[in-house]
Amino acid sequence: MSITPVAPDATSVLVLATRLSGVLGGRTAGALQKAFGLATVGDLLNHYPRRYARRGELSVLSELPVAENVTIVAEVLEVRERTMKSRRGSILEVKISDGKGVLTLTFFNQAWRAKELLPGVRGIFTGKVSDYHGSLQLAHPDYELFPDRADAFSGDAVAARRWAETPIPIYPATGTVASWQVQKCVGVVLDGLGPLADPLPDLMRTEQNFLTHRDALEMIHRPASDADWRAARDTLRFTEAFVLQAALLQQRAAARALLARPRVPEPGGFLERFDAAMPFQLTSDQEQVGGEIAADLARSWPMNRLLQGEVGSGKTIVALRAMLAVADTGGQAALLAPTEVLAAQHLRSIVRVLGPSLSASLMPTLITGQLPVAERRKAALRTVTGQARIVIGTHALLAESVEFFDLGLIVVDEQHRFGVDQREALRQKGKVPPHVLVLTATPIPRTVAMTVFGDLDVSTIAVLPSGRSPIQSFVVPLEEKPAWHNRVWERVAEELALGRQAFVVCPAIAPKEAEEGEGGETLSGGTAASASSGSPGTPSAPAPASVEVLLAELRARPVLAGARIEPLHGRMPSEAKDGVMRSFAAGDIDLLVATTVIEVGVDVPNASVMVVMDADRFGVSQLHQLRGRVGRGVVPGLCLLVTAAPAGSLARERVEAVAATLDGFQLAEIDLELRQEGDVLGTDQSGGRSSLRLLRVATDGALIGKARLAAQELLDRDPGLSTVPALLHAVQFRLDAGARASLTKN
Repeated sequence: MSITPVAPDATSVLVLATRLSGVLGGRTAGALQKAFGLATVGDLLNHYPRRYARRGELSVLSELPVAENVTIVAEVLEVRERTMKSRRGSILEVKISDGKGVLTLTFFNQAWRAKELLPGVRGIFTGKVSDYHGSLQLAHPDYELFPDRADAFSGDAVAARRWAETPIPIYPATGTVASWQVQKCVGVVLDGLGPLADPLPDLMRTEQNFLTHRDALEMIHRPASDADWRAARDTLRFTEAFVLQAALLQQRAAARALLARPRVPEPGGFLERFDAAMPFQLTSDQEQVGGEIAADLARSWPMNRLLQGEVGSGKTIVALRAMLAVADTGGQAALLAPTEVLAAQHLRSIVRVLGPSLSASLMPTLITGQLPVAERRKAALRTVTGQARIVIGTHALLAESVEFFDLGLIVVDEQHRFGVDQREALRQKGKVPPHVLVLTATPIPRTVAMTVFGDLDVSTIAVLPSGRSPIQSFVVPLEEKPAWHNRVWERVAEELALGRQAFVVCPAIAPKEAEEGEGGETLSGGTAASASSGSPGTPSAPAPASVEVLLAELRARPVLAGARIEPLHGRMPSEAKDGVMRSFAAGDIDLLVATTVIEVGVDVPNASVMVVMDADRFGVSQLHQLRGRVGRGVVPGLCLLVTAAPAGSLARERVEAVAATLDGFQLAEIDLELRQEGDVLGTDQSGGRSSLRLLRVATDGALIGKARLAAQELLDRDPGLSTVPALLHAVQFRLDAGARASLTKN
């Protein structure tokens, strides 16, 4: 990539909204847009260094992760050229070192590089680390060498030392845009940047000893010392938290300014009849949360509440009682589920719990994309006329052809599967703003809830209903114990012999075909696809276990002879999926080989075993969810987490953490700690801006809380943020559709 800045005229200065194409040239701006999604000066200046190096300080090569792009500082040890054996040409091998370890740089047919990669030269090298015959290498790396400054200082030891110790920013980079190329672009932009207004109020900045926004940007990108970038980072991190909390709190205030219809259940109505016939006692948590929701529904502004609860804690019953309260007022409730399997499961469960009389009055109705045309028309007619008081569906509920008579409540199950635009599309179907209840079975750490869902009220169900059987969880470490693979299926056969049933979950449907919406994780945290697409000489990652391959293997195993084994995955037609689940629930299938379509909501009390293949390819919360499919009745649960991840690896730590505890809230905190620098708020659903830059919810909980209090105090005095225009602009930027979608994907 070449840096070709466009020279501005003498009177022009750059602002944060200036397009990069007008500053760096179209080719460079295009490369930055493609690599990082950077389009403006502000975008580029928010692309902060991820660490700092020094010319006199070498990187630790022994800690380099295989299969990841790295940027390191090292010294050339030796250079040698050899002829390739199998084809014409030569290979230039350059050994670089940190003083202890050695890394090989490999260049094909580029012998000319030997003239600049001389022994003793230091520089920055970037590329993808691979393991070739037991040795680490970078194939065709990019690099920038440090000039020899010994003569330039003419014996000035102080100046030489300052040059050697000046921090060098190391930026997030790609194979096409190196760190130092980003650094040059940032330098061009900073040189032309004019004065900036501050998003922090002047008094706050002075009291907290923060830098001005302009100085903070300058010092984080071009620090003269470690103290510079640390002060800049502290200012920018608090600014990020402050802007985010102001945005969330302002959005919460805006939601409460809307008028909604209060939904108060009538005496002797649906809710009272349901409670009177309920064959079990609500837990204390269910009663408390039910009271919070009832109070919300009775208000004249829309409820916006997040209900989090352990796997099997009874969130659906609480949500159903809210639906009945709305039905008592003549309104309708829509339950949005992420998969057809789960939507159909919800319909069956709700009909069963309501009983024949209430079901006949409320007419729970299913709408999914794969319903036959005639059935879908009938369902749409029942919905638009108000005959169906409870409507359950997938994304099909969002279609323009689906209209409601009086949509009073939206319940979103597994909120992380839906973007903000999808929820908003359903909300728009109400004649007045409907109440919204968002469910998640993924326990959320306090700091994440405060950061991501700061505009929502949060309720928690932590107590499990009585009668749930304990679940034993074990790691099956194939790296050390390959023979245990056979023992897994023997153990499954033992459970089936007792008349019980089993789930086996795979990360893929077929070889090289992941389940829709499931990318799968490699041992290093990337995607399975990226791990298998290395450079020549890089061993491919093993293919993930797949439903099709494992189904054939299990049907052929003598130990499972006679077992009724069937598949279930997202590529199957809707009727086939529903038929398999009905058969499994009825006990007509012994062993289900499935993808994560059974992750949530599937309730088969006779299922006692959950085997998760390639467990290291799933996240902590996902493994906890999958485990929750067993032990749902009087039958004890057993979860076997099969993994080939080596002991001591981060992937193995995740799996072992799940096996060590059944406490989902504890696992959520552990997951947060293990992921650390990762985007704990999830993948951006819309292709918009990344959710967080410097803020780390794993470590910045106190700072986030402090920023929230400060933002609330300011908004109490100035709801429109008219006294801090730069903050208002930053809040509007944060709350655009792309940024908000990124925040809500957890």
